Amino acid sequence: MQQLVLLGAEAIAQGALDAGISGVYAYPGTPSTEITEYIQKNRLAREKGIHSQWSANEKTAMESALGMSYAGKRAIVCMKHVGLNVAADGFINAAITGSGGGLIVAVADDPSMHSSQNEQDSRFYADFALLPVFEPTTQQEAYDMVFAGFELSEKYGLPVMMRITTRLSHSRASVKTREVLNQNQLKLPEDPRQFVLLPSIARKRYKRLLELQAALLKESENSGFNPDQPGNDHSLGIIACGIAFNYVQENYPSGIPYPVLKISQYPAPIEKVRKLTETCKSILVLEEGYPLLENGLRGLLNNNPIPIHGRLDGSVPRDGELTPDIVANALGIETKSGPAIPEFLANRPPSMCKGCSHIDTYYALIDALKPFGSGRTFSDIGCYALGALPPFEAINSCVDMGASITMAKGAADAGLIPAIAVIGDSTFTHSGMTGLLDAVNENSPITVIISDNETTGMTGGQTSAAYGRLESICLGIGVPANHLRLIIPLRKNHEANVAIISEELNHHGVSVIISRRECIQTAVKHKKVHNS
Repeated sequence: MQQLVLLGAEAIAQGALDAGISGVYAYPGTPSTEITEYIQKNRLAREKGIHSQWSANEKTAMESALGMSYAGKRAIVCMKHVGLNVAADGFINAAITGSGGGLIVAVADDPSMHSSQNEQDSRFYADFALLPVFEPTTQQEAYDMVFAGFELSEKYGLPVMMRITTRLSHSRASVKTREVLNQNQLKLPEDPRQFVLLPSIARKRYKRLLELQAALLKESENSGFNPDQPGNDHSLGIIACGIAFNYVQENYPSGIPYPVLKISQYPAPIEKVRKLTETCKSILVLEEGYPLLENGLRGLLNNNPIPIHGRLDGSVPRDGELTPDIVANALGIETKSGPAIPEFLANRPPSMCKGCSHIDTYYALIDALKPFGSGRTFSDIGCYALGALPPFEAINSCVDMGASITMAKGAADAGLIPAIAVIGDSTFTHSGMTGLLDAVNENSPITVIISDNETTGMTGGQTSAAYGRLESICLGIGVPANHLRLIIPLRKNHEANVAIISEELNHHGVSVIISRRECIQTAVKHKKVHNS
């Protein structure tokens, strides 16, 4: 037992290590990446043989963690909110199969879209799947909830979601650790058909899941993570979910005058909610993300006409993450604004690193496309999405992982020929290979440029599942060998690279160009290691 200063993500990782996990499975995605990286760097984790290698995507991570749980061991699978879309098939069905060893699905949401395409609220997935959720308020709670989550998972034989947001994940606080638990022994399911979701079995398993809901609700009603505290002023009752409770406390350093219900374990404790509404004249709901609880409050209260304030009525902005000032405004507390951000900072767009390989790839592509015109380049999730901004303005889409290839194919099907897809090496193995297979099967007139910087660059340089395998993967999928080309994106190779890209743009069929040069950031790190 010791005192550590940890990020919220690291607190979850330390909690998982101390709670006896046998494996962590993940695909890197901000703001969840640090959970896995913390375990990867932990000496005791290596000595204990705890699995910590990156998965190809969130779906494979979810299913691998479920397999470890099947074998009776504790596992944690980590992803960002949009990664849960990729893992949804396994996540939803894992609620039906149930779990063996404790299984925690740690999802980091990104309200305000600091590094994401949307700000979806993962609590909706858990609500849809009928699974319990823990939403920590502090780093200490994040650590403690891992223990509670594994215990709840093994008690009811269900996966448990741990939902955090960017602000908690990337802020530090002191955490007091517990005694380290041993890993579970190997133990197969008592029911050999538990994980066999044939319809006749799945129907029975679903009935079991429904029957467990009353017990899960009772757990929340009695949970120490859902405390209610009295207040003298009953003109308002506050329901604060997760990190929102911190912002309420910050606005009342001498004590909160209103009754408050903090909710950090779901399903929401209905009786505690009803008790609050029976003694207060109005309710303010503060939750990070979507108005999940606020939206369902009317049903929970049997249409009690008590005024409910929150994101739906404009008391809190409908989008973006909460802040102490936003909460203060909702509480009618006057706030003071600081000086405006200087215009040269406020309007400064992000840019690629100096020396980035994507830069020379785009310059070659721009020149090769001049005879065909613009509006035909589909990109993907990665650093290279900055190609949409000046000075390049070279891409026309960035939707979700792998969509560059499939959108290019669809555009070509519509008659936009040639159509170009730009995708990174890690994104290609995450979600691009199946789209390429579709294109190969139809010999679609698209050119796929795999911008291979030999790492997962956008999230900090994690090992790419594609490293050293791109050519063999493409050939295995069926790309013709004479239309699988390699270029080295350097300024001195510009004319040669333009010529190769032009040749493939004029090929009326599928082609792949691998543009390979190591990420400048990992190259610098490797050079430092080599010279030290």
